[in-house]
Amino acid sequence: MNTMIKGEDSNEVEINLEDSSDSDQFDNGEEPETLWRADRSVEEDEDIHTSTLVEVSDTKPLINVRDPRGINDCLKVTFEDVIAEPVSVRSGDRVWFWSNALFEVSRVWIYRIVTVLLAIPISIISGLLFAILSCFHIWFVGPCSHCILIGARWLQSLWSIVLGIIVRPFLTSAGRCCGGFSVHLAKE
Repeated sequence: MNTMIKGEDSNEVEINLEDSSDSDQFDNGEEPETLWRADRSVEEDEDIHTSTLVEVSDTKPLINVRDPRGINDCLKVTFEDVIAEPVSVRSGDRVWFWSNALFEVSRVWIYRIVTVLLAIPISIISGLLFAILSCFHIWFVGPCSHCILIGARWLQSLWSIVLGIIVRPFLTSAGRCCGGFSVHLAKE
């Protein structure tokens, strides 16, 4: 039984729904053919169809490149990363195919539903938080730290004098005293 599915770009994808585990067609040592395979042209077309506004403007967010720095590379999870059957124990091909399909569909749609419910509120809260932290840092932390550094310039000078007069000569003489020792390790 073959099913033809028409994709978004009107490309046809053929999915073989026959259960090949029951038939004897692979007795000659050949591997069963892949049940689903995407065309290369679909992936390449996504890179080609970028808007000229996206290429010209640096303020417009990139729609196709949503993780340019690879922050969430650990979340690239596929069905084969989660569920794997060893050669000795195998379910039927239909069970494997539909399990894979249901995993992918549920993963995508649950993510989309949760994103619709949480993305906008979390974005607003994150924007408010970063705006408040930026304002606090620019108008309070920066000026206060500069005032402290200006007022504590004498403390910096005093500390460098103490290090130069007391600590440096002491550590230099201790290093020269200990420099005469040598340690030899020998196996018995």
